[in-house]
Amino acid sequence: MEGNVVDIINIAIDGPAGAGKSTIAKKIAKELDIIYVDTGAMYRAFGLYCIRNNISSDQNDIINNILDDIDISICYIDGEQQVILNDENVNQFIRDEEVGKMASEVSVNKNVRLKLVELQRNLATKKSIVMDGRDIGTYVLPNATNKIYLNASVETRAKRRHKELLEKGISRDLESIKDEIGKRDYRDMNREFAPLKKADDAIEVDTSNLSIDEVVNKILKMINNNY
Repeated sequence: MEGNVVDIINIAIDGPAGAGKSTIAKKIAKELDIIYVDTGAMYRAFGLYCIRNNISSDQNDIINNILDDIDISICYIDGEQQVILNDENVNQFIRDEEVGKMASEVSVNKNVRLKLVELQRNLATKKSIVMDGRDIGTYVLPNATNKIYLNASVETRAKRRHKELLEKGISRDLESIKDEIGKRDYRDMNREFAPLKKADDAIEVDTSNLSIDEVVNKILKMINNNY
């Protein structure tokens, strides 16, 4: 009975950029027939808003003042998650590299995180979900039913990103991608509020030498066996 508190499960998947969180979380959600919530997409939508309105990530006063003017929600169209920013479907715009960089930068603002976390927690109380991000198990959903921390070497994550970009016809230097990932890791792990870290009760899974299906099967087995 979906919606009954007793039957609701929340699965938190955390980890650094490029560890495969979104891809794996989507597959887990599909296998369990529950909702996937891409928290990173919500932050990307906020980053997109800032870029469109020429607001830099260090203009905290301006960012704090626009929070009440921004609404970010998630809906599904033909089974695919869509991110809605102030009544506009922005799915096609939020995967740009510039938007991702801005999302990471503005996410260090405590008030931005508080606003989005409130939306995320409200959803988790009503539906069984899989949620991925940087601080889901430690901060957003500290009482999640299951907590997974996905990891992979910087080299592996950079190669994955490089391959993704090439498939899109975008040429980027591998070393610059590695440098960018390293900087993002440092920023995410050292932010003052809700930094990226493995929850004490989370199970870590290194995806460096595993295929997507191998990771998914490993996590499903953990969940079914309650670790």
